[in-house]
Amino acid sequence: MSVECETFPKDDVKRDTKAYLAAMESMLAGDIVTVFTPDDTHFEVVMAAIQRGLHVMCTKPMVKTLDQHRKIAEAAKKAGVLVQIEVHKRYDFIYEDARERIRSLGDFSYFVSHMSQPKFQLETFRSWAGQSSDISYYLNSHHIDFHVWALQGLARPVCVYGVASTGLAKSMDIPAEDTITLTVQWVNLKSGNIGNAVYTASWIAGRADVHSQQRFFYMGHGGEITIDQAHRGYTTCTDEKGSFSSVNPLYMKYTKAHDGHFGGRHGYGYRSFEAFVHQVTSLNSGKSTLEQADSYLPTANNTLQVTAILEAGRRSIDLKKPITIKFDSAGDPEGFTS
Repeated sequence: MSVECETFPKDDVKRDTKAYLAAMESMLAGDIVTVFTPDDTHFEVVMAAIQRGLHVMCTKPMVKTLDQHRKIAEAAKKAGVLVQIEVHKRYDFIYEDARERIRSLGDFSYFVSHMSQPKFQLETFRSWAGQSSDISYYLNSHHIDFHVWALQGLARPVCVYGVASTGLAKSMDIPAEDTITLTVQWVNLKSGNIGNAVYTASWIAGRADVHSQQRFFYMGHGGEITIDQAHRGYTTCTDEKGSFSSVNPLYMKYTKAHDGHFGGRHGYGYRSFEAFVHQVTSLNSGKSTLEQADSYLPTANNTLQVTAILEAGRRSIDLKKPITIKFDSAGDPEGFTS
C-alpha cells in the first residue's frame, strides 16, 4: 500500500494558515475532510468544507459556541453532507453497553465524571491552552457527549454553573485554568423530575500509571453504573524505573498484529473513523440518508446539547453566575439567559 501524500502547504513553506483551502479545492464533492486543528479554528474550516460539498469529521468540541454549531448543522443539512464529531468513547464496547443499560434505569438522578491529564500536557499545549480553548472544552466534552447520548430523548440540560481552580498554569505563564467543574441541572422529559450532573476536567494531574484518568458514576431511579475507563485490570512493568502502567489496547493496540503490521484497527480509537467512512460511502452511493446517520452517529444535528453545556459553562465561569439553556419549539438548544 502506498503511503505517499500531497501536503498543504508544501514542506518548504514555513506557515500558511489558509492552506486547507487549496487542499479542499483539489478534492471532489463527496470526499472526506478531517478537522483536527485548534478549537477556535473549527468553524471556518468546517464551513469551508461544507460549502464545497465535502463530508466532515471534526474533533471535539465541534465548535465553542452554540450559535456556530447551529449554523454548521443548518449548512450541512442544506448541502446534504455528513458532519460528525470524533468522540471515540461512543465506540468503546463498555460505554456502548453502559449507554443501553442507562436507558433502562428509569429517570436520571445523578452523574459525576472525572477526566484529567498530567501537567506536562500544559507545556505541550502552551500555544493554545487558555487562548484557543480551555480544559473543559478539551476533556469534559468526552463525558458530556456520553451523557447527552445516553439520555437522548429522555432528559435535557437546563441550567449550568461552572467553577475553576487556578494557579499552576499561570505559574507556567500559561493563561489557563487548572481544573474546571461544571454542575448541570437536567430535567427528565416525561416526569419533570430533576437530575444533576458534575463534570470535572483537569490538566495538572501528576504522572501516573495512565496518561488520562477517566471515570464516571451514574445513578438512575432504577439502578447505578460505575466505569473506570483508565483501569481495565491489565497492567505491565519492566525493570525500568517508573515503567508500571495500566494499558488499554481496547482503545488502540500498539503492539503488532500477527502479520507484523499495524494491529490497532479494532480499537475504539479507530472505530469512530471507520463508522464515519462507512456512513459516507453509504450516503454517496444513495444507500442511506442523513436522517439515518442522525439516529446513531454523533452528528452536528444531535450534539447541540453538548456545545450548549460547554458554552454555558464557559459563560458561567466568566460571569460568575448560573446560565440557563433556552430551547426552541423543536426541542433543540437555541440560546442562553443568566
